[in-house]
Amino acid sequence: MIESELRSLKLRFGIIGNSDLLNHAITVAMQVAPTDMSVLITGESGSGKESFSKIIHHLSPRKHNQFIAINCGSIPEGTIDSELFGHEKGAFTGAHDARKGYFEVTNGGTIFLDEIGEMPLATQARLLRVLENGEFLKVGSSKVQKTDVRVVAATNVNLTKSVENSKFREDLYYRLSTVPIYVPPLRERGDDIELLFRKFASDFSERYRVKPITLTEDGKKLLLKYRFPGNIRQLKNIVEQISVLSTDDKIISSEKLAKYLPNQNSSLPALYKGEDKESLSERDLLYKVLFDMKKDMNDLKKFVLDVMQDDTAKKDIIADNSSLFENLEATKPVEKTISDEPVLLNIASSDESGYTEEEAIDIQDISHEMEEEESLSLEKKEKELIIKALNKNNNKRKYAAKDLGISERTLYRKIKQYELEDK
Repeated sequence: MIESELRSLKLRFGIIGNSDLLNHAITVAMQVAPTDMSVLITGESGSGKESFSKIIHHLSPRKHNQFIAINCGSIPEGTIDSELFGHEKGAFTGAHDARKGYFEVTNGGTIFLDEIGEMPLATQARLLRVLENGEFLKVGSSKVQKTDVRVVAATNVNLTKSVENSKFREDLYYRLSTVPIYVPPLRERGDDIELLFRKFASDFSERYRVKPITLTEDGKKLLLKYRFPGNIRQLKNIVEQISVLSTDDKIISSEKLAKYLPNQNSSLPALYKGEDKESLSERDLLYKVLFDMKKDMNDLKKFVLDVMQDDTAKKDIIADNSSLFENLEATKPVEKTISDEPVLLNIASSDESGYTEEEAIDIQDISHEMEEEESLSLEKKEKELIIKALNKNNNKRKYAAKDLGISERTLYRKIKQYELEDK
């Protein structure tokens, strides 16, 4: 019975695939649809989350009322409250007339809030009130209004991390995720990838009146092996490209398919969605180097802290890890013999029974000195990279900046900072 309902539902909403993860997600949507419970749909961008919101609405008692899909990430922060909850005339500059918001217009229906993780914190507080009491205030009004709207939300970011970083309200997160639905990415759906490829090939063949493309066996293997970071949307675009551009040979081998698949082996550092959106140029070059050096420095600080706090074990610890101290700059370098090997320690002086009050180095001072050393190391590395880029591009700063991944303005500032004008 459930299998026949699944087939019928897939046909109705144009869902292609038979993977267990996909079927489980559809089954959960079917089960929760008749209720009024809030639903949080999670999954990567392009995985088809909006289809699940439509399933929930059309199988619910609200199916004859309005359904509205809203992308929270596409509405400017200054206007999102007005869009969702409406505003009164004169509430702000440009508000020449009163306006109804989506929660008022959709009373009795369903609102799908896509990219809920992009919603501003102030708007999140308003949304929480709607979910808990069915109440809202228009912008510029003190009159409480009632609405009966079911909220289905979706996100492609990790909301638990957003909660930890104070970018998403914890109470709203738990209120939204009464029933969570996970939409699997394309790479986790196995043979569904080939089914979708054939469906898209057939659709584009009909649209452009060309012979449908087909895959060879090695082409199928490559297709199934590819990770598809853009999921279904990316696969559809690739099939459309091949359908249009392959005018002669419609049989696609792995070699031919590879030309349309973007290379995923890039090792360049990248900014991730949800992180601080400050531009790369203002963070001064090469995140990967910075992160690796920071981790190494933190590990060393922790080790030194353990040594300084443990009198009984510090000699053995230092002896076993003497190589860690080889490149440390000392305030007053002293060779202290432990066992048979001399070890360079960053201390003023010592005796075999331990450090005296006058000779002991404060742990906070050590951390401060290490941070200064880390900063100097990064500056040295940065200067070397800039010199290499300038030499490579015959001192053409425009191309050097492009190689470094920074703006020309930042490069000019760095050249002046490091006195490289004559390089």
